[in-house]
Amino acid sequence: MKIYVLAFILSALIAVLSGFAIVPALKRLKIGQNILGYVEEHNYKSGTPTMGGVIFVFAAVVVFFLFSSGSRYLANVCVVVGLSYMAVGMIDDGIKVVLKRNEGLSALQKTLFEFAIATVVVIFAFSRGLTVIFIPFTTNSVSVGGWFIPLGIFVFLATTNSVNLTDGLDGLAGGVSYVYLLIVAVITLLQISVAGGNFVSSADYKNIALLEISLSGGVLGYLLFNTFKASVFMGDTGSLSLGGFIASCGILGGNVLFIPVVGITFVLSSVSVIIQVLHYKRTKKRIFLMAPLHHHFQHKGYAESKIVFAYKFATLLIGLICIVFYL
Repeated sequence: MKIYVLAFILSALIAVLSGFAIVPALKRLKIGQNILGYVEEHNYKSGTPTMGGVIFVFAAVVVFFLFSSGSRYLANVCVVVGLSYMAVGMIDDGIKVVLKRNEGLSALQKTLFEFAIATVVVIFAFSRGLTVIFIPFTTNSVSVGGWFIPLGIFVFLATTNSVNLTDGLDGLAGGVSYVYLLIVAVITLLQISVAGGNFVSSADYKNIALLEISLSGGVLGYLLFNTFKASVFMGDTGSLSLGGFIASCGILGGNVLFIPVVGITFVLSSVSVIIQVLHYKRTKKRIFLMAPLHHHFQHKGYAESKIVFAYKFATLLIGLICIVFYL
């Protein structure tokens, strides 16, 4: 347990220290975020440095390799996946910065990149027989067999885009993510003792948990620069990498069903957009004042800090309920 605590602390400290160097560098390079014109509340944020996701990814990866031991094959795959999604995000952010526009890669281009990475990882997991998944609110697990492939690809696409959509307020995506990652890491460690890690080795499982804890600490340190009013945004560099890490750890660790449960606020972001678009196309009327849902609350007059706290609170509460079933 001491290793996990130290990893969390060190990752947070590295993120803070590197942030003090990276944020000014991003400002000097004028790597600023362009803000959507119809989000009037965010006009003052235009020009804020972006691509800040490198802060917590760097901290987490360094700490993971520093503290990991034994078999870490599956965790290494998660690292590669997270870095691959970060690369896609960096391309997207780079286009935005160079062309001075809010849109980077087209939706089709981004989806193709995400789909390609997801397909490779899911087929890899399937070929290794990692088709057993834990069921939330129980200690039971079940093998989904061949359904694992379409389920896994869907989860990758849904998770990465949901985290990306949640990145709309200062500290929101980061705040929810560090709570989510910490909760799922605890669940992962409890599953080793309760369920015996019945489909991966204990060492592999422990290293997946270590990676999640390192990411949680790194994101917490990054939030020093991202809470209201943010001095840096994670950009797609950060949100896509977080989605990639969360999805890969869930899929390779058997906790894929915990993503929409503990990560319910990520789901709300995506579902609110889908409902808004479908309803508007059918009736030319809007259900929400603005989608994703956090913007609806903002238009209702709630402060960014209150919305962010509510999202983190919901994530923590549901996560703790999931943990209770393993105690």
